Amino acid sequence: MHFVEVAVQNVRGFAPAGRFALKPGYLVLKPPADVSPLAGLALALLYADGRGGDASFAASAQKPGKAALTLVGQDSVTYRVLRELGGGGSLHRLNPSTKQPELVTQDTAEANQFLRGQVGLPPRTTFEQLFCLQSAQLPSRRPRGAGRPASTSGLGLRSAGSSPGLPALHSPSSPGMPALRSPSSGGMAISASGLGLQTVLPASDIPAAEAKLRELEKELVFCKEVDNLQFEVDGLNSQVFDLESKLRSTDGLKEKLRETEAAWSAEPTPESFGLPQDIVARAERYSRTLARRDEALARLNSEREVAEEEAARLPDVEPLVRNRNFWIAVAAGVACFIAGFFFTNAGRYVALLDIPAFGFAAVLALRYVDELQYKDKILRRGEMFVVREKKILEEFEAEAGPVRKALEVFDVDTPREIAPRLQRREQLGAEVAQLRAELVAMERHPELVEAVEQLPVIRQQIELLNAKIAEKGSFVRDVREVEREILRLKESIALARNPQLAGAGLMPGAEMGTGMEPLEDPSPLLLGLTGDLLATDVHAVVGMMRERCVQYFSALTERRYVGVEWDRDGRTMVVAASGRRMPVGELAPREVDLFFLSLRLTVVEKVSARVKLPLLVEDALVGVDETRMPLLARMLKHLGTLTQVLHVTPHAGFAQMSDGTVTL
Repeated sequence: MHFVEVAVQNVRGFAPAGRFALKPGYLVLKPPADVSPLAGLALALLYADGRGGDASFAASAQKPGKAALTLVGQDSVTYRVLRELGGGGSLHRLNPSTKQPELVTQDTAEANQFLRGQVGLPPRTTFEQLFCLQSAQLPSRRPRGAGRPASTSGLGLRSAGSSPGLPALHSPSSPGMPALRSPSSGGMAISASGLGLQTVLPASDIPAAEAKLRELEKELVFCKEVDNLQFEVDGLNSQVFDLESKLRSTDGLKEKLRETEAAWSAEPTPESFGLPQDIVARAERYSRTLARRDEALARLNSEREVAEEEAARLPDVEPLVRNRNFWIAVAAGVACFIAGFFFTNAGRYVALLDIPAFGFAAVLALRYVDELQYKDKILRRGEMFVVREKKILEEFEAEAGPVRKALEVFDVDTPREIAPRLQRREQLGAEVAQLRAELVAMERHPELVEAVEQLPVIRQQIELLNAKIAEKGSFVRDVREVEREILRLKESIALARNPQLAGAGLMPGAEMGTGMEPLEDPSPLLLGLTGDLLATDVHAVVGMMRERCVQYFSALTERRYVGVEWDRDGRTMVVAASGRRMPVGELAPREVDLFFLSLRLTVVEKVSARVKLPLLVEDALVGVDETRMPLLARMLKHLGTLTQVLHVTPHAGFAQMSDGTVTL
């Protein structure tokens, strides 16, 4: 996942209006003022609570502020979150096919759930504590001995007892929720010095303080109930994400099937061009058809030449009227017939001689007729050759005409090129059938069938739990904040009852013989959140982080510390170059901050190998020695090769090491 663009209008810490393109790598963002609340704005957009708390980002109360964040999700799809600060918002998705934005939802709860399940955003606490590096998170700027830190919001609201300049604390169970002010109890006063030392004054009214303590204990029980419900919701959301990931495993095959079906439908068919269905077979036998035509024409021409030669050799038939023998035979027959009338008795038999004479004449006549018929037959064979030639050409045209038309339609030179143009549709059809069969097989897989059945059940459980959380109330403080207030109130009551404790420096919860408690160890929270993100235990996270964290910490402290050890609960012991081992909270505040930075950089480096999330660095290096700035710049530059790093700083040295700069 990485951010693509930030667009703002009337947002404090930015230009009055602008669009800022963000590319992958290590980018330095130059603020127009001392600092720009990029991390807080990103949290308000990605984890909106719908209650209007983000209105605090508006530069002017008279004019509404607007902000939009474009990002590429874990599913490689581009999304855009738009919000009117203090008002509504919407989530859009870029259609990969049409390259046009499509509205996903305008409902804040649905958008948050979609960003968690589909886009791949982690829970707000995880993103804020691991991937938003801000100065308020440094251990030296937190109260000493206050337990695990509550996450900080960028809304600028302050809860009672927080250090000056520290953003308000909020509950992980309700991302983006403004923190409630803790009403003071009795005469109790809580302040934080720049070093994080807390001073608790005796309660001026012990009964009122004890009543307030009972109320806080009830609130603690209530907050734990809400926290447990939210923990169940987060667990179910994680299951939803896993199930949806399984269901999305068929998305690639479905997309390929849609593309193949579209290509199959777009492919031309013989009927669409007015061609016969068997055009491919005709194209394949076109050469044989052409050879048969040429062979038949050659044979016809050969027969025609023979007939012409034979006709040329025939002599002219002499007309019967010019045949002397015919007329002699006719004359002889007539003479014999007439003589038979003039002779008597035996002489009359002469008349019988006319029979052979007329018969001979008839034979000559029949012979003449036969010669005429034979010559006519020879002469008429030319017409027969013409008819046969016409028939051969017609048969060839009936077979080859569609092929020639196909050559024109497909704009190809040879009939061989016709088949591939039409056979591609058949191949695509076979591929469509195969993809459909594969999709059916995948959808019938037991894991997917189980996911389809479980998903609506889990979503219904989430709705029921969210309804229970809504019934509990909207404004619920973080459990750790309530516990800290209870602790401070107990100390105040104890001081009021026994003022000698203050003089001896023996307040409840403080170390004996010291006026200042150790700084908070940041490791348990960070290692726990990392384990949740990577779905593994703290022991595995420790094994993953130890070597690289030592390298970062040793380099930042000029090798004054050469080792880091964690116990099973994630508490940290550092090993000095002299061999001395000590809890990290007992180090000097600046060294604790350097360890915190080392661990945060290590977490981002190791997590980025599995989950790509942008790192937002905002005013987190203020107070670090100038001599260490180039080293930190190189470290951030290295992280930029693994994931997107957006560093808001006016420091020129970081800009020189970055992959690019953006002026906000």
